[in-house]
Amino acid sequence: MQRFNHLITTRPHQVRQVLISDLHLSPQEPALVQAFLALLDDCLALPALKCLFILGDWFEVWLGDDVYLSLSENEQALHWLTPLISKLKQLRINGCEILVMHGNRDFLLGQPFCNLFGGELIEEPYALTIGQQRYRLEHGDALCTDDKKYQFFRKIMRHRLTQWYLLNKPLEKRLAIAENMRQKSQQNNANKAAYIMDVNDEAVHQALTASDALLHGHTHRPNVHQATSDKKRYVLGDWRLLDEDKRQSKVSAVIGAVTNDEHSNDSFSSNDAEFELFEFTMLV
Repeated sequence: MQRFNHLITTRPHQVRQVLISDLHLSPQEPALVQAFLALLDDCLALPALKCLFILGDWFEVWLGDDVYLSLSENEQALHWLTPLISKLKQLRINGCEILVMHGNRDFLLGQPFCNLFGGELIEEPYALTIGQQRYRLEHGDALCTDDKKYQFFRKIMRHRLTQWYLLNKPLEKRLAIAENMRQKSQQNNANKAAYIMDVNDEAVHQALTASDALLHGHTHRPNVHQATSDKKRYVLGDWRLLDEDKRQSKVSAVIGAVTNDEHSNDSFSSNDAEFELFEFTMLV
């Protein structure tokens, strides 16, 4: 796997799409926010970039769009999300689509927030044609079918009535509910075997029935797996802060990119389009 400090060093005129997941952004992790801003700067410098995919868990927690949209103009000007929105909006103005998928941490994210920068919420699974192959894109938590308790919880939390109920609660109540869920999740995960929190092979095979390749995040185990004799499973990585105790720490993330020959057209289905994983790093 190749490693780059900046996306613009990876054949800038050939990068057509960038795919990321599991950023887990929050005001408590300013280094991750800074790294995402750096990635957006790189995306703005890519002359042929046509699409940025964010495949879930963009935020560590999302309690509803109103948490930001209900702020006054002055409050929004000082908010940590505003610089992200500004850069994403400029990226969209430059002609790059921004497609956002729910994760298990930010399933209350809504289209109104995405409208601030011209983004679009997409449902999973999402089909993407790269070259002559059909890729299936999803966050990845639905593939962890060995974790029966989580799958039951997921089914409840993804139901529209549950989300309506949560979003109609006062913000203070939502904060308390989110904190309680976080603590229970940590306790439950501490007692689970590692394989339970990874994808299930049968679920992967079913997901690949009508696709040539599978791409997801969620597990925080970036890699390329040979799922079947002729089909691959690509796993995007979570964004990690490394070397915190050193003078200059580093953020690392395994992300995906779709590239074409710089002399080809912009069609992602052209024969020379290809997908690859690489490590994006940034010194903080």
